[in-house]
Amino acid sequence: MEWNIIAMNFLYAILGVVLMFLAYKVFDWLTPKVNFAEELKKGNIAVAIFIAALFMGIAIIVGNSLN
Repeated sequence: MEWNIIAMNFLYAILGVVLMFLAYKVFDWLTPKVNFAEELKKGNIAVAIFIAALFMGIAIIVGNSLN
């Protein structure tokens, strides 16, 4: 087992989470009229599906850029 490979995987995982968080914050900043947290509290399934698709898209982009 090579420790440098394991360390790089953890670094990529942390970097991926940070980039996903930043991308979500940018998207939230670009759509000021929509309060995603409030809509989720109301039980809006469409917003939940949209946010899930947004995270999946961001994850694919970040994953391909880190590879």
